Amino acid sequence: MAADATLARLLASAPQLSVGILTADLGHLDDELRRLEHAGVAMIHTDVMDGVFCPMLSVGAPFVAAQRTAMLKDVHLMVDEPLEKIGPFVKAGADMITFAVESASNPHRVLRVLGDAANANDPARGILRGIAVSPGTPLEVVAPLVDELEYVMLLGIDPGWGGQAFAPGMAARVARVRELIAASGRSVLLGIDGGVTKANVAEVAGLGPDVVVTGSAIFDGTADVESNARMMRSRLVASAAS
Repeated sequence: MAADATLARLLASAPQLSVGILTADLGHLDDELRRLEHAGVAMIHTDVMDGVFCPMLSVGAPFVAAQRTAMLKDVHLMVDEPLEKIGPFVKAGADMITFAVESASNPHRVLRVLGDAANANDPARGILRGIAVSPGTPLEVVAPLVDELEYVMLLGIDPGWGGQAFAPGMAARVARVRELIAASGRSVLLGIDGGVTKANVAEVAGLGPDVVVTGSAIFDGTADVESNARMMRSRLVASAAS
């Protein structure tokens, strides 16, 4: 199913902030989602960790289904062998599904299956397909897959461990992925996830991503969720434009 309309909208409005929801007050999920909507956030990011591919264990498809929002549901699968696990997330209303390219023995097949999936929120549109690439993974893994995806997400940290600093060398990695996308002749989103803070969001935005993922900078333990989101969006757009 084609996801062209959603892809075109995100590219036209880039850079976008995708807010990681796991650091929110999950006992008041609806309230937290409303705060993000009021701040103009367009995408909500859910990290799904299985305790196998990465050490942490987080949430599953029911949590994605529980997100009652008009924001795009951006699901990041950090799970071992995602091919047989993507179906429940499609049914849960994911608008974008990204999986760790290192976690799949046949990533091309995962992308093909996602390409045939209908979006549960609107059967007329498809699901944006993405791969996430860890800092230590050679970027040439993107080349044979770029014709089957709409999103490449570069991780600024190793997946599954908290408290890490943003990885060095990201400027060169972003530039190389841009080259691979350009060579494909296709429209593909480029995202950065992991280690993005209030202190470095301007630097990250200056690298030229279309999507920036951050969670703890928004849900920082204070009541300022909406103002944090507005501030991060503002810095992101201003830095990208400069």
